[in-house]
Amino acid sequence: MKSNVKTSLTQNIFRILLALFMVYAGFSHLTFNRIDFQAQVPDWVPLSKDLVVVLSGIVEITLGLILLLWKKQRTTIGWFLSIFFVLVFPGNIAQYLDGKDAFGALNSDTARLIRLFFQPVLIAWALWSSGAWQTWRNSKK
Repeated sequence: MKSNVKTSLTQNIFRILLALFMVYAGFSHLTFNRIDFQAQVPDWVPLSKDLVVVLSGIVEITLGLILLLWKKQRTTIGWFLSIFFVLVFPGNIAQYLDGKDAFGALNSDTARLIRLFFQPVLIAWALWSSGAWQTWRNSKK
């Protein structure tokens, strides 16, 4: 879906912030937070936890860079990023249900529960800042 929507300065600022956050998070998957991210990989995933963390880190870096740099497909990448956030959500739920600590701050059931409410925010942020949601709405008119 090609973008027919002009995004505002505010949307662009938030898109850039999200893209930078994704690149940073992806880099941290591959380096200093690698063990902590393994706590989010549910036990039922049939791959090594380290492989899942490495692959998701690479995907995060790629999505972040594309969101930052590839203007023509920005709305499409907004959808891909929101789908990515949906796909990793079971890991956040598993971390909460299994009571696994991570990142120093996720050391209680309350902190892990509160974190779950940020995933819909990330999904909305990706769709809004990329113009994906508005493009979809315009296509329905």
